[in-house]
Amino acid sequence: MSYYSFNKYLRERFGEPIYKLSLNGGMTCPNRDGKIDTRGCIFCSRGGSGEFAAEAGLTTDEQIERAKALVAGKTRAKKFIAYFQPFTNTYAETEYLEKLFMSAIVRDDIAALSIATRPDCLESDKIELLKRLNKIKPVFVELGLQTIHKSTAEYIRRGYELEVFDEAVEKLKAVGINVVVHLILGLPNESREDMLESVSYVAGSGADGIKLQLLHVLSGTDLAEEYEKSPFHILTLEEYSSLICDCIELLPENMAVHRITGDGDKRLLIEPKWSGNKKLVLNTINKMLRERGVIQGSKFKA
Repeated sequence: MSYYSFNKYLRERFGEPIYKLSLNGGMTCPNRDGKIDTRGCIFCSRGGSGEFAAEAGLTTDEQIERAKALVAGKTRAKKFIAYFQPFTNTYAETEYLEKLFMSAIVRDDIAALSIATRPDCLESDKIELLKRLNKIKPVFVELGLQTIHKSTAEYIRRGYELEVFDEAVEKLKAVGINVVVHLILGLPNESREDMLESVSYVAGSGADGIKLQLLHVLSGTDLAEEYEKSPFHILTLEEYSSLICDCIELLPENMAVHRITGDGDKRLLIEPKWSGNKKLVLNTINKMLRERGVIQGSKFKA
């Protein structure tokens, strides 16, 4: 058994180190502006999962240069992925999206685009835009699925049915887009078996990559309020590490594993507190993978 880390995928595809820069496209979400709901998903922070992204008021060029300066001490990479991360990055007029994404993709130092969005925000004109962009440079579309289970999806206020996800994957793959799927591990009331069922579903979905995100209880979210009123089980580091090993064993060997934990803003993090030590988390998971006999294409890195 082996796993295919995203780092290894990048080296194979681009032949050199590539680093991801988190950018802000200045969009919101149908779960926040009233189209579906006004409260957002129950776990989502005020920053829309983009606390580490650049400021939306800056131009794309300004954001990229600032992001590069921030990571200069972490990487020797000369090429980057422009990652439009906060909120829903296809939730705007197509003309705006084309101008925004083109401003990044034409740069010599940008090797690819990565666009985080919802499956229900991929109308046909946006699919066509992504198809055109993908002919210029590779485009990754990251879909927030979180779970396949209807009761959990309703609890977290996801706002779309599983069939919408299936249709989005089919449409994106039909035009050659690399699809990455987000799942959250540790959602309230989900058993280990429930979580593994979600992973198995994604493994067979036709997606190219997966992000396994540890549930973070963040200050200021509705999830934090619920946790304060009625605490639910928070996975321990040992439980989570073992679960990650089980998840990886379910994946096709050609499915790139983009993430195995996640970075919660330490200023907002309520639980699990152990997740704040990312080096410890990754070392624990890598050690358990070795003990389980999983052949590593490359270690997961911070």
